[in-house]
Amino acid sequence: MSKSKVLIVGGGFGGVKAALELSSHPEFSVTLLSDDDNLRYYPTLYQSATGGSRSNSSIPYSTIFANTNIQLVKGEATTFDRANKLIITKDNQSFGYDYLILALGVVTNYFGIPGLAEYSYSIKTQAEAARFKEHLHKQLIDEGKPDLHYIIVGAGPTGIELAGALPTYVKQIAKNHGLASKRVNVSLVEALPRLLPNLPKPTSRQVKRRLKKLGIKVYLNSKVEGETADGLTINGQPIKSHTVVWTAGVTNHPFFLSNKFILMGRGKVGVDAYLQAEPHVFVIGDNANTPFSGMAQTALHDGAFVAHNLIRSAKGEMYKSYVVKKPITVIPAGNNWAVVDTGKLRFHGRLGFLVREAADLKGFKDLEPWSAATKQFFMQFRSEDGCEVCALAHARY
Repeated sequence: MSKSKVLIVGGGFGGVKAALELSSHPEFSVTLLSDDDNLRYYPTLYQSATGGSRSNSSIPYSTIFANTNIQLVKGEATTFDRANKLIITKDNQSFGYDYLILALGVVTNYFGIPGLAEYSYSIKTQAEAARFKEHLHKQLIDEGKPDLHYIIVGAGPTGIELAGALPTYVKQIAKNHGLASKRVNVSLVEALPRLLPNLPKPTSRQVKRRLKKLGIKVYLNSKVEGETADGLTINGQPIKSHTVVWTAGVTNHPFFLSNKFILMGRGKVGVDAYLQAEPHVFVIGDNANTPFSGMAQTALHDGAFVAHNLIRSAKGEMYKSYVVKKPITVIPAGNNWAVVDTGKLRFHGRLGFLVREAADLKGFKDLEPWSAATKQFFMQFRSEDGCEVCALAHARY
């Protein structure tokens, strides 16, 4: 019996989960096409950007798929040939399929604001996190003191996580280099009237109180109008800074617009009850127009859902309809503190932080065997910097 060819484009949470679910079913031949060699574990990227181990937020595909028959291919998908059921890459590789799963993730959106692309920092990839860490070290060493103002734009989970961790990290760099201890001024800027606008107001208030307790200034209803090499303009007011981190904007992957998919709200792809955009073409995770698109838990849910429907189809069974699953939100802000919002239950503090730790361990387990997941989890307790002085200091602690 010939195998059904499943092509998965994108190696994030959704694509990897779909591949893992299909890997033990011999009726499928599965190819995963990604422009990277590793899965970015986004929930811990802020840790890697503030002195944590790179390995804490990066899992090699070779590890994830070590004991499977998944074919891994590196390439950037650019063209969708519907007539011939082909995906063509930037370097002119072509891949056919019987079933196509698109899980390409999102890209940074600067909303056309002048100067942001040139002067701001980001932490969406390992390379960006490394560049940010290098900047923090160089600025401190060259000037012998912290930046006048560290500004983080965007009060979603990433912005809050980074804001909570940044003061401690900057102070640690200064200590490692024997610099005098000075106040670290961190501000969090949000264009909307409150933090975490997609979560209930009580959760936003709890996080705002926590950030203020950490000494972080919160600017709401604050529109970024431009950035130069020397600062950021917010609501017409220039603020001097050489360290602006943009976490505010993302947009759907340009692959979908350039290949004429039907786009809905927020530029997401319209899908049916089976997450199909077209017959045998599934769109999942951040790319799909579903209620909780953009969350890692949603991407994992979508990947498993589509895989299980393909398995049902191979058995001659009907597809099941998609059931929306509300993710549990856990957002850390500084050491030993996180807020947890389940929709029905909300709590914060040390217990919330322990829940976050458990959530990360479960997240790794969703992608790796227990032994590898446990090893990955303990990476968070390791420090890693390109700076030799800091590396020696970490070794002494």
